[in-house]
Amino acid sequence: MYQSDAGAAPASLTPEALPALPRSDRGWSWWVGSAITLAVLGAALVQLAQVDFARMTAIVPTGAAFWAVFALSYFAGPLGDFIIFRRLWQIPASGFLALLRKLIGNELITGYVGDLYFYTWARQRTGMTSAPFGAVKDVAILSAMAANIVTLALMVMAYPLLDTLHLGIDSSAFTWSVVLMLVISSGVLLFRKKLFSLPARDLWHVTVVQMLRVVATLVLTGWCWHLALPAESWELWILLSAMRMLLSRLPFLPNKDVVFAALAVFMIGHDAEVGTLMAMMASLLLVTHLGLGLLLMGSEAAGWRKK
Repeated sequence: MYQSDAGAAPASLTPEALPALPRSDRGWSWWVGSAITLAVLGAALVQLAQVDFARMTAIVPTGAAFWAVFALSYFAGPLGDFIIFRRLWQIPASGFLALLRKLIGNELITGYVGDLYFYTWARQRTGMTSAPFGAVKDVAILSAMAANIVTLALMVMAYPLLDTLHLGIDSSAFTWSVVLMLVISSGVLLFRKKLFSLPARDLWHVTVVQMLRVVATLVLTGWCWHLALPAESWELWILLSAMRMLLSRLPFLPNKDVVFAALAVFMIGHDAEVGTLMAMMASLLLVTHLGLGLLLMGSEAAGWRKK
């Protein structure tokens, strides 16, 4: 994917060689980051009122194994990003909280809002890097590429199951989805020299970590489903995983897990337990986003008084 010389950024453009960006406690990046913080807080409060806590708690599994695997699946994404930016910028432990805010912003509002927030967070800490935008952009692109690759693999695995499970899914929809992702991925590879800013060795590191992150999240989520409904077949989990990954590729769709749950219930309405499980998992993820979002964004808003 990357060549050791051609794919690397020129020495004059590497983060170490660029001059430090000016810092300001009340610059545009502070105002943008603050606006995103308020938007996430508002979205969390609005959606919190729509959660049926009684219904969710009545069906959520109580076993310790389920909760342990759920926690691992939730934090796998921010942990992968932390490993990446720890290498690129040597960010402190507090950077993990900023990456959690990034995840929650993307999930509660719309895709890439969290990335914009993280860019403003990084720009205010220019002691870590003098070119934060290039790194955030490269990581976002490679994250999408890794998800595309895993989604394509899942769809290839799920294609033979469409008829055997009798879910009434049109196979042509899968085919066109595969074609679209192949076109997008091919375009990124074709213009990689113009798109990417990081050196080739960093791009390879980001790619490997992103692939491991996507696969780990996928496996852990499927494990959660299995722990909740161990009697269901692995074929159904593969198909549902492919559906979930496909929906996750829509960048401007908020609350993707809620949409996925509704689609899963529509597709497999004959299986009440599976439909209930998908709805419960969507509610559980939403409540986790809301709870952590209110806590993290609230603590950041409270810290504005110190500036």
